Formats: sequence, structure tokens, C-alpha cells
Amino acid sequence: MTLNFQNYQHPKLNRRQAIQAGAVGLLGLGTNHLHALRAMETTSAKPKIKAKSVIFIFLSGGLSQIDSFDLKPNAPENIRGEFKPIATQTPGITICEHLPMLAARSSKWALLRSLTHRTNDHSLGHLIMMSGRSDSPAGFDPNKPKSSDWPSIASIIGNVTKPSNNLPPAIVLPEKLVHNSGRVIPGQFGGQMGTRGDPWFIEASPFDSKAYGAFPTHEFDHQQREIKISDLEIVATVNQFDRFHQGALSLLVDPKVRTCFDVTTAPEKQQERYGKNSFGWSLMMAKNLAEAGVPLIQVNLGNNETWDTHGNAFPHLKEKLLPPTDRGLSALLDDLEESGLLKSTLVVMAGEFGRTPKIFGLPAHYKLPGRDHWGAVQSVFFAGAGIPGGTVVGSSDKNGGFPATEPYTPESFAATIYNSLGIPSNAVWHDATQRPNNIYHGTPIPAFS
Repeated sequence: MTLNFQNYQHPKLNRRQAIQAGAVGLLGLGTNHLHALRAMETTSAKPKIKAKSVIFIFLSGGLSQIDSFDLKPNAPENIRGEFKPIATQTPGITICEHLPMLAARSSKWALLRSLTHRTNDHSLGHLIMMSGRSDSPAGFDPNKPKSSDWPSIASIIGNVTKPSNNLPPAIVLPEKLVHNSGRVIPGQFGGQMGTRGDPWFIEASPFDSKAYGAFPTHEFDHQQREIKISDLEIVATVNQFDRFHQGALSLLVDPKVRTCFDVTTAPEKQQERYGKNSFGWSLMMAKNLAEAGVPLIQVNLGNNETWDTHGNAFPHLKEKLLPPTDRGLSALLDDLEESGLLKSTLVVMAGEFGRTPKIFGLPAHYKLPGRDHWGAVQSVFFAGAGIPGGTVVGSSDKNGGFPATEPYTPESFAATIYNSLGIPSNAVWHDATQRPNNIYHGTPIPAFS
């Protein structure tokens, strides 16, 4: 493929091409983050560096804890749902029957079943979980990102870590999170850091208001509307291209960089292993970027509302959502382990919240029932970087509605990530006026630190 940079025009590409090296083309990368470490000088001991990279998998819309990693088979029928628990490789730990590949790999991962925050709102929930801050920032607007928002975890790590191998220190793929109305979801950006603090977005799967899931093999529409999906096109822009012109061009011509993104031309067996869909390709890309030394890779498995299972929840989870996640995440863990990277790569997976214990119906919109938003508890997945596999931390109550033991907040979730990278507890980031701002707002989860 020949790339034409005259007048900085972007090529129009089909879905298969869109996630290739020439399509991701690095044209979707903003260029705003090549800083060195800016941590506060300290004489106190720094945490041991366990992870060289973090892969933060975000399930926008909110994964149901009861239908995935925290089933309640003894609860009433209108709570326990249709799915049955299956045994994992680890005695005493069960998960959903539609996650069999992960069940066979439980020695590689751990669960936190008691993460809690106060909101059931999509936008604020996104900001809370992607920033690790439970309180709402002053002037928060659920309809748009603002410069007063808390900076995202990706932005903070991008600010205080160093780039490697001509790649930025924090990358988000394969798309920005956009609501089906077209509004961009808050919480993904630099916020109070300014636009210079935005992570680099690889726009390999630009927003489509009617398509959800792991296209093309598991694509679906929540409300079963009459739709015709056309080929996606690259619509991304290069942020601040004038300021970082030379750096952007060097990215485009570096063969090592291009190799990280060239996933749909990988061997067929490798693609099948991950799943030949946007979930699998994105996780393959994340593994390549971790191997290249990128400190933070956020992988959005589906755009906003992909996991928002208000209705048709059980067929969509069973047929469209859990299978490609099970396959792709299992392949990622295997691939990291086989390449020797699992010990130095932290993998975390969470959404903006969980789902209500009680099943309900919205017959005006959905043929079948589902669950509503629920910030009170969710299950979070951890693996790698010294995380003790076959471990469950915390628990929810008998109906999966509230933490029963060891409740943890998004602040502890974020602190666990920062701690794994060896960021000191008193490290700071600096705003445009050089004012220091704390990075940690909680303490790491002891079992994972």
C-alpha cells in the first residue's frame, strides 16, 4: 500500500484494511506526549517495578458481573439469569459457562469482585473508571469532555513515563469512545492537563452509530434496527501535527513501528487464535505494542454501549460478546506467556460499572430482558506482572448487588496500575502553570501489589 501525505490527506479504507499498518497508518495517532519522566523528587523508597507495560482493556457499556465472573446460581431466577457457572482450573473458582477458554487458564489471572463507586451514569462512570477518581470534577458535563475533567489513567501514565522505540508512551485503540448519538464520551483525555496530555488514539475502527461488537464475525445491533453497514473509513486526524511534524513522519517510516500495527496480515493461524475480528486484532496489536515497550495500551473492546445490555442481554452475551472476548483475551495471555512478557505486562479489564442484580424488560425497545446500569459493584480482571493467578479478592453479597467483603474504589484500581509501573506514591504531574498535581488518590490493592 502506498501512503500519500500530500496535504495530509487520509486514505479511505475498508474494514479489513482499516486495522492494518498502512490503515491504522499511524495517521490516527495524535502527537502530543513525548515527555520524559516528571515525577516529584523523593528520598523515599520507590515501589518495585513489576510491569514494563499495562494493557488496560475497557468494556464500555458495563459488563454484567453476574453473567460473567460472579455468578449467583443460588439466587432467585430473576437475579441469577440464564447462564450457569463452570469450574475453572482453580478449585473453588467458577465463572460463566460462556468463558470456557478463560476457565481453563485461571492459574494466569485473578479477580476483584468488589470494586464499587457511586454512579449509574454512563458518562460519569466512564470518567470515574478511566481516571481512577470517584468524585465528579467541578463543572462536569456528561455530554462532552471538558478541560476541567480529571486526566485519564492513560494520560497520566503518558505524562510521567518515557517513550520507547519511537512510539508514544500511552496509546488507545482501536477507536475513541463515542455515544450512539455521536457525542464523544468524557474521561478518555488529558482534561486538566490540556490537549497535550491526550493519549495517542489509533482510529482503526471509527465510530459507527449502528454497529456494535467484534466486527465482522460478531457484529450486532442492540435494538435490532434495520441497518446496512457500509465499509468503515479512516477519519482520524493527527493532533498538533505542525508542532511535532518531524516526529510524526519518523513514526510513519519506522519499520519496527509499522510491524506493531500490521495485524491482519499476520499468519492465518495467529489471527484465528485471537479471533479474526476487531476484538482479536486489537488485542494482537496490544501485545505487539507491549513487546515494543509502550507503557500503557488501552484497548476498547467495542464502542460505547457495546456492553450496555439493557435488553436481549443473554443472547447477545452468549453469541456476540463473551465468545470473542474469551478467545481474544485467552490468546493474549498465552501469547504474553509464551513470549516471556506476561511477567512484565499487567493486564486489567473493567467497564464503567456493573449491571443490576434484578433482570427487567423494556418491551418498547427490546424483545428480551436485560439488566440496568449498576455502579455499586463490578468484577475486575487482573493478570500478569506478578499478579497471583487463581486468586479472588473481595466478594459481593448473595445477589451480586453490593460488596460483601473488601470493597475497593477506582482510586485503588488506578493506584494498583501506577504501582505496578513503579511510579512513586508521591509522584506528580504538572499543569500548564507548572503546578504539581498528585497522581495517587488511593492505595494499591494489597493482594495485587
